[in-house]
Amino acid sequence: MESAESPSKRAPAAGRGNRMRAAVLEATLAELTESGYAALTVEGVARRAGVHKTTIYRNWKDSDGLVADALAGHFATDIPIPDTGAVEDDLRALARYLVAAMTTRAGRALLTTVLSDAARLPRFAEVKHALFEDRFRRAEPVVTRAVERGELPADTDPAELLKALAAPIYFRLVFTGEPVDEATADRAARIALAAAHAGALPAT
Repeated sequence: MESAESPSKRAPAAGRGNRMRAAVLEATLAELTESGYAALTVEGVARRAGVHKTTIYRNWKDSDGLVADALAGHFATDIPIPDTGAVEDDLRALARYLVAAMTTRAGRALLTTVLSDAARLPRFAEVKHALFEDRFRRAEPVVTRAVERGELPADTDPAELLKALAAPIYFRLVFTGEPVDEATADRAARIALAAAHAGALPAT
């Protein structure tokens, strides 16, 4: 009988340095998606990544740090900021990007982790806060340009508008389990825009 660490049970060796780190973080996302935060183990990540668990422990203090780095690293990439000249089109593009990002393996891993016991961990709370703050900051020009063009009320709060845009999408993802697609994104854009036009999203 083969052991859990036998060659046939392990992925190809991941090498060292950046290649090893990328393999471990990718394996962590895969484990989160398939098994959830509670079932994630360093041993399982090591097998999937093709490294020994001691390699992981040399680079990460524990599995919580590993999870935080995996999620932060994936979502720290630049997001495309649309500039179509019309706020409705810009918001639609942003909403479609969110739908596309959150329906990937990494997006599902983020959701399952947010809804797990990990949400109470200080390290993960910091990552989550930084992630959303970064998203709001990057997308803020969409709103400020729309205000300058006279398409939105002058006191529109960019962060509140972006929260209104994301809310219907996350509601389906987290609570109802309804399909999340481009139609969902387009509807969310219309809802956020209507709220802004109604003066319901002022800066405080």
